[in-house]
Amino acid sequence: MTSPDSLNSEAGFARALWDARLPRPAGVIGRAGRPAADRFDIHRNNIFASLTAALRARFPVVVRLVGEAFFADMAAIFIRRHPPVSPVIMEYGGAFAAFLKEFDAVGALPYLADIARLEWLRHLAAHGADAVPADLSPLARLAPSAMAELRFTLHPTATALSSAYPVASIWRANAVAPDLQPVLADSAGESVLIVRPHRQVLLLDLPPAGDVLIAALQEGRTLGDAAALAAARDLDFDLTLTLAALFRGGAITGFAPGHSSSN
Repeated sequence: MTSPDSLNSEAGFARALWDARLPRPAGVIGRAGRPAADRFDIHRNNIFASLTAALRARFPVVVRLVGEAFFADMAAIFIRRHPPVSPVIMEYGGAFAAFLKEFDAVGALPYLADIARLEWLRHLAAHGADAVPADLSPLARLAPSAMAELRFTLHPTATALSSAYPVASIWRANAVAPDLQPVLADSAGESVLIVRPHRQVLLLDLPPAGDVLIAALQEGRTLGDAAALAAARDLDFDLTLTLAALFRGGAITGFAPGHSSSN
């Protein structure tokens, strides 16, 4: 049990902010006829309201899928379990997808955690560093063997998400439609590229194992080695479709000759 003395400190004050069951910290002063407890409760409620608003803005399709009231209750539980560790509110919410994965109350929506992952990656891309997509026209003159030896630099906002659920289709259907769209969660899983080459965050479909190729390129592997890793994951891996998504999304900012590590 938390003792009153432990609340008479900055750490105790912080604990009381996140847990309404604890008494208000000692030393909180009332003002203008308002009791100190009321002032503390107002401060706590304002913090929860601002963090809930941030989560609502960060995860709009999650809100759409569960409803405003349920989301508010769920957000309150998340905030108590995961208070901010940074004063920058833009950085808050990174643990939300993992929270949903273990949150029994949304067990009937097994795809919800991956929707949250997708929305968080979109948020990161929207606020990520800028970079100029490369001029890819010289690649058209390369022989396939030379192409395989290239190492690509990807845009700093480029990430790939692979899900066992049709996560991109669910997100697209509910991001802009005026009414909640039916979710066919038993459809095939999807992989998607998230990138912001200019002002708008793009969501581009990837073939199976496309995320493996992108991760390997980001590790600095040559295109040939990265393609081999993707093919090991999925025998039907389509390199052409994956490169088309990267090219179309402006996700490549540079390339240079490299040396394959495979023999």
